[in-house]
Amino acid sequence: MNTASRPSITDAASPSARETAKALYAQIRPHRRVVAFGLLCALVGAAGGLLQPLATKALVDRLTSGATVTGILLALTALVVLGTVADALGSYVLERTAESVVLAARRTLVGRLLRLRLAEVERVPPGDLMSRVTSDTTLLRAVSTQGVVGAATGAVAFVAAVVMMAILDVVLLGVTLGVLVLIGGLVALVMPRIAQATERSQEAVGEISTALERVFGAFRTVKASGAEQRETARVEAAARRAWRHGVTSAKWEALAGSADGLAVQLAFLAVLAVGGARVSSGAISVSTLIAFLLYLFYLIEPVSQLIEAVSQYQEGAAAIWRITQVQRLSAEPSTQQASAPSRPPTVVPGPASVRFADVSFRHRPGLPYVHKQVSFEVPATGMTAIVGLSGAGKSTVFALIERFYEATSGRVLVDGQDVRHWPLPHLRSLIGYVEQDAPVLAGILRENLTFAAPEATDDDIRDVLRRTKLDALVDRLPHGLDTPVGHRGCTLSGGERQRIAIARALLRRPRLLLLDEATAQLDAVNELALRDVITEIATKTTVLVAAHRLSTVTNADRIIVMDAGRIRAVGTHAELVAQDQLYARLAATQLLTPDAATPQTTSMRRPNGSAPSSTAC
Repeated sequence: MNTASRPSITDAASPSARETAKALYAQIRPHRRVVAFGLLCALVGAAGGLLQPLATKALVDRLTSGATVTGILLALTALVVLGTVADALGSYVLERTAESVVLAARRTLVGRLLRLRLAEVERVPPGDLMSRVTSDTTLLRAVSTQGVVGAATGAVAFVAAVVMMAILDVVLLGVTLGVLVLIGGLVALVMPRIAQATERSQEAVGEISTALERVFGAFRTVKASGAEQRETARVEAAARRAWRHGVTSAKWEALAGSADGLAVQLAFLAVLAVGGARVSSGAISVSTLIAFLLYLFYLIEPVSQLIEAVSQYQEGAAAIWRITQVQRLSAEPSTQQASAPSRPPTVVPGPASVRFADVSFRHRPGLPYVHKQVSFEVPATGMTAIVGLSGAGKSTVFALIERFYEATSGRVLVDGQDVRHWPLPHLRSLIGYVEQDAPVLAGILRENLTFAAPEATDDDIRDVLRRTKLDALVDRLPHGLDTPVGHRGCTLSGGERQRIAIARALLRRPRLLLLDEATAQLDAVNELALRDVITEIATKTTVLVAAHRLSTVTNADRIIVMDAGRIRAVGTHAELVAQDQLYARLAATQLLTPDAATPQTTSMRRPNGSAPSSTAC
């Protein structure tokens, strides 16, 4: 399936109320028993409060008749203590469960994000994706437990209080409900505004993360360009948008939050007026009016719970939408899914072969093709080089082999098997891949070397350090292999990072080694040494090299010349110089012998024999 044509995450349609509720229930479902226990505790606390007005009425009646009130006072005290304990226990259980819901949501999201297809990640700013894991999941905390339980408890307590008020006096209940319905209608108009403001605020928070990721990803460039103020203004603009929408949300939340108090206060005045008249006429007793007024004030809490629950749901719906958008992005199958392919590949021991059969590829409809009916074959063992001008499609060859992208048409075969039939972990486990940017991850040097081969032994590490001439670097570092390398390897030079990437690939003992401009940042001495290592490796495995600097590929067993997404010629260096004009021109302008290259490439050598770093800590 070619996922490049899928809509961007920002183009995804807003989920319906049913989809939102379903997604919310999916977050709560694993914790439903604990949530039910929290609900039970909340209901016990509500029941304790619900019985207090009746006990008060009985107390007033006994005082009027002169009977003893000790038992009723003890009962009131017990109700207060029971309600408090139940509320405290339920609150702790729900808060703990809410944290568990957030943790589960973050684990699911991170697992999904790390399995996203490359085409999806390239269309979504990383900062926006990170904000969905951090800030959006935080909004689930309240709505997933407190909101759900608050709504259920508030609804039950409200209905129970209304029933008890109806038993006391139907006329006063009608007055109360009339006021509550009026205020409730006004609150219902406010809730969608809260959801809209929260959604826009979360989008602005994502923009802040994106802007910061952009700055820290090119920190030295920002400083060298004197662009600190401009970039600060960019981040501040996003922060101001988040502030503006947050204030708007707070305004509507404050209005909704004060509605319960207003409703009860207005109802109290109305009940006091009507109730006083009914007491004067003898329709009801004073104790009945007192009990009714107590129930009226009791309504503050369930009404407040209902309003808060609806408000939390509106905020949670915005978070659910953004989280759901991530779930809609196309992802690679998980390890468990990929471990059982419909057509298991035939495993061939030794070096792997590669073949492209009429492969065409473009990122999405409407864009030009990167590859146009590309066909070539790389036999097992030996070194094959791919050369061509920038934009010819060399790096895309590697991306299609690794299945970072899916071919639009045609087939990519490894060991004679279509890569789409390989389990992804299996396919990638036989490949060593050195990217053009040679990324180094934050952490210690040992972690970076063993990133693709965590089972590598110390002897394996020492051997690969010697072969890539990194042993001198390790000896120089204050803590050897356990020395931190900084953000993106900022404490290392570009050449050191490139050699670490190569060492990382070699430790994997791959059957197929893909090198994308693997020597671009090396000086002549280290490049020559690495060419010797690659030549040695090519006798035991299949090596596929993409290069602009033709000095790295003149000894290749075969060279594939690409031009504008097509295969132009295939042959040895000598054959292509004589037969292909493009290759001859490239050779004349770029091809340097090691001796000729030395004056040009060693002029910027550092004492450690590598190019200077351009990555900022």
